Amino acid sequence: MENAVQSRLQSIQLGKVQSYKNIAIVPLLAPADGKFKYCTLGEALNRRDVAITEVTDAGSVPELMVINRGKNPVLLVDGEELAGAKQNRVLNTSILLKEVSETKIPVSCTEQGRWSYASKTFSASGNVMAYRSRSRKTRAVQRSLEASAGHRSDQGEVWDGVAELQAKAGASSPTSAMSDVFKAREDDLRRCEETFKPVPNQVGLLAFINGAPAGADMVSLIAAYAKLHSKLVRSYALEALLDSKGESSPADTISARARQFLDEIAVAEASLFPSIGHGTDYRYNGKALAGAALVHENEVIHAAFFRLDDPEQPDKMASYHHRRRGFES
Repeated sequence: MENAVQSRLQSIQLGKVQSYKNIAIVPLLAPADGKFKYCTLGEALNRRDVAITEVTDAGSVPELMVINRGKNPVLLVDGEELAGAKQNRVLNTSILLKEVSETKIPVSCTEQGRWSYASKTFSASGNVMAYRSRSRKTRAVQRSLEASAGHRSDQGEVWDGVAELQAKAGASSPTSAMSDVFKAREDDLRRCEETFKPVPNQVGLLAFINGAPAGADMVSLIAAYAKLHSKLVRSYALEALLDSKGESSPADTISARARQFLDEIAVAEASLFPSIGHGTDYRYNGKALAGAALVHENEVIHAAFFRLDDPEQPDKMASYHHRRRGFES
């Protein structure tokens, strides 16, 4: 019997391939808009329906508090960066906040050198975590869920990823902030945004780098995707621009590989876990694939799948437990 994720993947249509340097984007198109309505984090913050703070004045690295005063559910997307308070963080998982609720959310630090208040509340930085670090975090969160430890990341691995980005970009940062790497490459990223424009009925994208699939993101609502499009393009484009090894493949080749990638995901086995807000958390983990999907009322609210380029080592699980304990303060 097909589940909601399989049905969604099989219904997705592929748009015309868009290319820039070594990057190709395949728009993912929906045959119909989703029925369950929600707003994005950016919309909720702009309306001041949502406030995000440290859990206490002292703060806790792996958790934040979100108050949703609005009457609508709010989608927080895995990897979205929150700027401010005692240090910048990214979301460890996608969350569909319940209406009129207070929720502790799991996060990872993306600004290692700061632990002092820049503001009392968080704002959206405009970035989604660079895709390679996001793929590793997705894998680490699944290991944590399987160990009954919640939606925790490997914080050391996250910091390593930020350091790698800084080194590749030659971008200095006084606080080792991921956002500073994005700022250093702002001109290149803006050109990517100008090239990769959203198209009608688009609900997601599948990114190729140097001719190979890197990852895919999709949501259930066309309007919600339009709010997220630029952030997601930047997530894939940043590392692509820093790691150019060639050019993109021809459009027909990219389209064929895109369908193969979606078909591969559709037959992958899923592990199910409770979500933090509305819905159920589907997790996918293979030798070369990591992914997650948030499903509510039989709709895939958000899903992200990544091609892994660093297969796990046999001792990775033990290393994970050791490193995670060191970053839980």
